[in-house]
Amino acid sequence: MFGIGMPELIVILVIALIVIGPQKLPDIARSLGKGLAEFKRASDDFQRNLAEEVRTLDEKEKAEKGEAAAEPVKRDLAAEVKAYEEQAASGAHQGEPAPGAGSPESEKKTA
Repeated sequence: MFGIGMPELIVILVIALIVIGPQKLPDIARSLGKGLAEFKRASDDFQRNLAEEVRTLDEKEKAEKGEAAAEPVKRDLAAEVKAYEEQAASGAHQGEPAPGAGSPESEKKTA
């Protein structure tokens, strides 16, 4: 983890035993273990939150790109609808048959 092997760890524990004493060493080791566990839990929570935020931002970017790609199609469709409505309105004013007047029933009457 920190480049500490087994011999170095034994030396550190022996020095801690001499300096701290055998009565307080288990309590200090227990509190150090709890502190490291809490730090690991907080670190995991931070990583999880960060990953969730990145995923959320990616989804927003994809949605914006999808809307941007659909915008020209929407404009083209709106222009076609407007042109069709104008054509239908001008045809109705000039006495031309309305769209759909070329239905099979009207063709039978003319035949």
